[in-house]
Amino acid sequence: MLQRAATVAAALLLAAGCASREPVLAPRVAASAIPAQVELTAIPFFPQDEFQCGPAALATVLVHSGVATTPESLAPRMYLPARRGSLQVELIAAARSQQRIPYVLPPTLQALLDELNAGRPVVVLQNLGLESVPIWHFAVVVGYSASDETFVLRSGIERRKLERAPDFGRRWVLGKQWAMVVLKPGELPSDGDAARYLKSVTDVEAVKGAAGLAPAYRAALAKWPDNRVARFGLANALDAEGQVAAAQREYRELLALNPDDLAPLNNLADLLRRSGCRTQALATIDRALAVAATSDPLRPALEQTRSEIVAMPAGDGPGCGG
Repeated sequence: MLQRAATVAAALLLAAGCASREPVLAPRVAASAIPAQVELTAIPFFPQDEFQCGPAALATVLVHSGVATTPESLAPRMYLPARRGSLQVELIAAARSQQRIPYVLPPTLQALLDELNAGRPVVVLQNLGLESVPIWHFAVVVGYSASDETFVLRSGIERRKLERAPDFGRRWVLGKQWAMVVLKPGELPSDGDAARYLKSVTDVEAVKGAAGLAPAYRAALAKWPDNRVARFGLANALDAEGQVAAAQREYRELLALNPDDLAPLNNLADLLRRSGCRTQALATIDRALAVAATSDPLRPALEQTRSEIVAMPAGDGPGCGG
């Protein structure tokens, strides 16, 4: 599992707090130089109906991020009657359907605190029962106080539920320290993990398509200028949004760094085909096929692209010079 050592350490810390009631938040706050107290008071509140904590928690963070929705509108795509509730995968899928990027945090207390300090409420999975007899519950963390050793949650029918840090820690550890924020395209999470963030964005792209994700990839490139995945994703998003010239520039930027990069060669050739530029498209795809091994998993896609280019009428359209 990712960050297993950090997860175990945090689990031991919080579990120890449950037994001894020693401070949990105060040492963490002091070590990371973050404010001693944060509360996001403007976060909306949706009292949950029985077993509807998933839709209520997701509606809370979506509305905060600018999505006009309600738990009632989300419930049909999330609520599992057989389980009398929702699973994490349903929350993630429903967030994607609302044009947001669901970002599952590293399973650490620091990651949760950092998101609160960035002004983002955090959905958490709690086990209100025992490890052997779980009672699963989604809540939204909106604040903490190191001096009081408490977390502030939107939970159940309580708009401002205060949980002692050791109690919160025990329930969260039993929930495998699962936590999630929702990001608008263009927002970056606080942890600075490029691979984790871009995986979240490309997962949205796989389900919803690339259109609308250009701000997400641009933000990634601004922070990680040399990241190939971010630039490739930006090129795809620009293409999907009809920004052909801008998409070409991004593909060519990738190829300037690695002339034999098969994915941008294929996508650039296909873009040129759709632009009516047969000569350039054919030269680009042949360049890819010349370096692609017979066993390369992308070779069938390259061959398909070439077949489509060859089937074009002879000649080039306007604007295809150079």
